[in-house]
Amino acid sequence: MAIATTSPQFYWYTITPLDVLMFRDAKPFTPGERAWAGSTFPPNGHAIAGAIRGLLETSAELRIKGPFFCRDYQTLYFPRPLSFVKKTPLMPLTWAANHPLQGQLLWDKSKPCPLVKPIGSQSDDDNDDDVDNPCPRSAAIQYRQYLPYDVVSKYVELGTIDSKSWELPKEEDERPWTIESRPHNTIEPGSRQVKDADGYFVENAVRMHKGWSLAIGLDDETYQSVQALSQGRSLVMRLGGEGHRVLLEPCQPNTLDQQWQKLQQLSKANFEKKEKSLAYLATPGVFERVTAGKARCQAWPWEWKLARTVNGNQQSGPLVGVATDKPVPISCRLRASQDHNKGDSIPAPQVFAAPPGSVYYLNTPPKIRGEYPLFQDDPPPSHNGRPHKSRIWRKLGYSELLWIPYVDNNT
Repeated sequence: MAIATTSPQFYWYTITPLDVLMFRDAKPFTPGERAWAGSTFPPNGHAIAGAIRGLLETSAELRIKGPFFCRDYQTLYFPRPLSFVKKTPLMPLTWAANHPLQGQLLWDKSKPCPLVKPIGSQSDDDNDDDVDNPCPRSAAIQYRQYLPYDVVSKYVELGTIDSKSWELPKEEDERPWTIESRPHNTIEPGSRQVKDADGYFVENAVRMHKGWSLAIGLDDETYQSVQALSQGRSLVMRLGGEGHRVLLEPCQPNTLDQQWQKLQQLSKANFEKKEKSLAYLATPGVFERVTAGKARCQAWPWEWKLARTVNGNQQSGPLVGVATDKPVPISCRLRASQDHNKGDSIPAPQVFAAPPGSVYYLNTPPKIRGEYPLFQDDPPPSHNGRPHKSRIWRKLGYSELLWIPYVDNNT
């Protein structure tokens, strides 16, 4: 999220599947060696950009926001912050002055500070499915995995999410898609038996639920190209493995674009405050550093130094704690084939992104050269004078941060 006085205009579209969708993960797959072809959903920025370029038949650069989930074409949904256990917010131990674990918990000081529940909240979530509860376990509270715009906007503005907002309404899905496993068999010629080699594998297809779609924001130049092609009509676009079809439709004015702009305004106001803050990752975050020709990824930006140092040679920074989950593999690189006559390519080592919903606890919002929170937002030119390759991550919607005020729940 680049913090600037004038942000570029984005035009919002919904992507509604007309069939199942298939998105394989970044792991190499060969039938016979690994029977299950891994899958991932929602699609990442590279998959969306590839589909749009294919629709427009161009290789031009484009800039997108998202993708996010959208319900009934009018409400954005965001992944639940991973800084909550059910409905209870976590906090870094160093920020909990009177916590009973102070002085008792041993942790590696070269890593972010462990997260703990506030004092007195240890039993709050346990009551939801307590065996002594008169309600049957099947009636235990279900928690949202994706939060609507109104909940997220209050979270960005106030730093809290009330208990009722976590509860999953009966008319709402826990997640807006279902996984369908698709087995594939290859029969041995002249028999009814499956081949011994490369004869069987399983793929996962994604079927989105009724009323749900994906939402993306397109930059002005891409928007003009799409408008010229559509001439006011909806467009059918190929997306994901095997080119399944989706419907690309412009959103009604003052709906999704207004919601996104409101979040940006609230986030910017929080970013400009010099006090404890949380950075909420709304899309997968790619934080990569190349050292001695080898690329390494981690769950938080490399330029954000840890607040606690372990020796005098280290420089302290603003980062205190991190709430995250297993990384999201992204296949976005190819290397040329050894045989140039074949015209094919070989997958390169994949990139691992921090999952959306990750939350970072900082003593103060870090600024790169005065106004940018990430190196990706405004990197210097490469040594050859070309734009830095890290700009691609932000242009394709990765590492989208929303800044949230910190509320002390330990009192």
